Amino acid sequence: MEYKFEKLEVWNLAMKFNDLSYKLADSLPEHEKFNLASQLKRACTSIALNIAEGSTSQSDNEQARFLSYAIRSHVETVACIRLMEARGYLAKHENVKQNFEVIGAELFNKLQAFKRAIN
Repeated sequence: MEYKFEKLEVWNLAMKFNDLSYKLADSLPEHEKFNLASQLKRACTSIALNIAEGSTSQSDNEQARFLSYAIRSHVETVACIRLMEARGYLAKHENVKQNFEVIGAELFNKLQAFKRAIN
């Protein structure tokens, strides 16, 4: 059985974004594993989960609310990456970070467009 959310382009993009976020989180030093890595993983996972949960909504307003949560989680994910950059943790992972930025920008735009289309 395929669920409605699995057919959504924005959800599939969120899954790619999640994979890149996990790669960057897993590259963090050991002392960041229970702080920044954990926060990054929870935030990026929340994007896909909120898209999925919103896809089962009974109303457009409810789905838009879950898309708002996904957008907030996206911004939190990007903020985690900016903290990693500021601390010099991403210097050896420029290729993954570059893909993160490209897919992240596309995801952000699609989330906002999807929310606007529903409203």
